[in-house]
Amino acid sequence: MDAREMKIKAAAVALEHVEDGMRLGIGTGSTAEEFVRLLAEKVANGLKVECVPTSERTARLCVELGVPLKSLDELPQLDLTIDGADEVDGHLRLIKGGGGALLREKIVAAASARMIVIADESKVVDTLGRFPLPIEINPFGQVSTRIAVEKTAERLGLTGQMALRTSGDGLFMTDGGHLILDASFGRIPDAEALAIALNTIPGVVEHGLFIDLATLAIIAGPAGARVIDAKN
Repeated sequence: MDAREMKIKAAAVALEHVEDGMRLGIGTGSTAEEFVRLLAEKVANGLKVECVPTSERTARLCVELGVPLKSLDELPQLDLTIDGADEVDGHLRLIKGGGGALLREKIVAAASARMIVIADESKVVDTLGRFPLPIEINPFGQVSTRIAVEKTAERLGLTGQMALRTSGDGLFMTDGGHLILDASFGRIPDAEALAIALNTIPGVVEHGLFIDLATLAIIAGPAGARVIDAKN
């Protein structure tokens, strides 16, 4: 299987967890979009679901394909969120935010009874950090916030380049009007400690470390799909 076929396989296995009448959170990114396409086929054949998108991009695809949408304020408690990940380890700790939707993704995941991650084998790591960690920051005081993030990382023994994400000729802006600071630490031995430390920095809106949120990961590879369970 090529990369897209693996994403479709993971999405298809995740779809087996969706039941009629569910309130679903729908993630952002290429793998989540494959799930939306498969879900749309089920909806067209009579499946009843209500979905909360984690980004404007996902919302547009859902509207285009006829997947019924609600806001999180309308559906503040969800049964299940299905989303991709930039990295996942054996304990279901994640790095997310490569698509720039990490704040909404985390809010939706936290509002869900369960979160299933769908990904291909290339996203599985022993230790998080190979993928740059996205840190969503407020534009106001961005230089001060960056300095604070750098000092926090140094205290935890983390080094590596940090750069504001760009788009076209300017800075990338999230759906919430924030900036993304991509931190290339290379390896994060203690993701929990870093998550706690980043949460104490006032200018940090959110970060891409998703810890204790995913309950299951469906990982697709050339030989098929396998499952990483939070109980393991």
